[in-house]
Formats: sequence, C-alpha cells, structure tokens
Amino acid sequence: MSMSAEATAEGWSSGDGVDGVSAGQRLNWLMGDLVERVAGARQALLLSADGLLLSRSPGVDREEGERLAAIASGFSSLARGARAQLGASEVRQSVVEMDSVFFFVLPAGQGAQLALVADSSCDMGQAAFEVNRLVRQVGPYLSALPRGRGGQG
Repeated sequence: MSMSAEATAEGWSSGDGVDGVSAGQRLNWLMGDLVERVAGARQALLLSADGLLLSRSPGVDREEGERLAAIASGFSSLARGARAQLGASEVRQSVVEMDSVFFFVLPAGQGAQLALVADSSCDMGQAAFEVNRLVRQVGPYLSALPRGRGGQG
C-alpha cells in the first residue's frame, strides 16, 4: 500500500472526515500521541516554515505554543544557514541538548516543521525514531493544512 493510501486508510486526510473531526484536531491528537509514546516527552508542536503555530499537544496553551514555534523556527533557520558552511546540502533534524531538556526540530512536509521538547533523561534514539516516523507517515498531508486557524481545536 502506498504512503497516501496507507495514510488515507488510517484517517489522516487534510479535510474533515466523516466523523466531523478537522485536520487541525487530528494533528493536535497526533501531537498528544507523540508525547505519550516518547518516555520523557513534555510537549510537541507543528509549525509552519515561517514559525506560525499550526498544532500543539495537550497542555500547551496558545501563547506558550507560539513562543516554542518561534524558538523552533529560529533553530531551524540557524541550521539551514550553517549547512553550506559545514559542507552539507540538507538539514534532517536539529537537536539542542540542554542541562535538563532536549529540543528536537525537523522538517515535516513541505512548509512545515515538527518540534519536540523532552526531558534529558529520555531515550534520544527512541525520540528521534518516533518524530521521524510521524513525519514519514503524515508529512505529505501537512503541506495541505489551511493557515490562519492553526493551533486551535
């Protein structure tokens, strides 16, 4: 089964489904599911390439989500700016390690990025695996999201 057929079969379409659940609500659910699957994960969010909040995990209020989206966008921009200087052609993910937190930022489809905040005690390998798996599964649908009402739902 192709990626789009698989994603559609699992209900990850960009429009409203039969159950009336919007794409934004599905993405909020996915962000929450990611936080639950990764031991030590605190928050997850989806943002546009220019830093606008599109979706957030439960427990992240709008203001906090917008600040995290701006931070993630800044890290992503720095990584893209450094790639040529460092001899790379593509940024696959950025991971910032702090004393008590890891901050993952990676491209998530055309025009979107995914960010995950996790405790420094988390299994970095598992966290990287889960965020990359999520991007592979739903990345093609993220570029079709409407902008303007992101982060609500």
